[in-house]
Amino acid sequence: MTAPAHETLPSKIIRPRFVPDEFFGHQPTSSDELPDPAPLIVNLTRCVVEILAGARDLEQISRWVTDDVYRHLLKRVVLSARARQATGRPVTRPTFTIGSTTQCAPRDGVVEAVVIVRGRARTRAVALRLEGLDQRWRATAINVL
Repeated sequence: MTAPAHETLPSKIIRPRFVPDEFFGHQPTSSDELPDPAPLIVNLTRCVVEILAGARDLEQISRWVTDDVYRHLLKRVVLSARARQATGRPVTRPTFTIGSTTQCAPRDGVVEAVVIVRGRARTRAVALRLEGLDQRWRATAINVL
């Protein structure tokens, strides 16, 4: 005699795939749970300009940038150091002023900003994207133009 169809157990139980990033990766944070990003935008801009000039260590901002941004800045630091060495210029602290800052929030937990930096010889723009990750702002993109 055979068991009725409703009493048979499946031979294989299908479970959803475990995705470790859902539990152990960076967790997004809402803008409401984060402080005002304006001071961080200005301070990161100041630090990035000094880092590229060789007057500050890149490690000082490692807490505030993602790994991709850190690697990008590290490449720029190496290139800047080689250029200074090739021309024989010493490392000097740059003289500059922070000009206007424009920021927008394209979605919750994200702030994009452009900061104008005025130096003696030239004016530059620094573009930043901050995302709320793990209960703090972190720069996910920084470009110096």
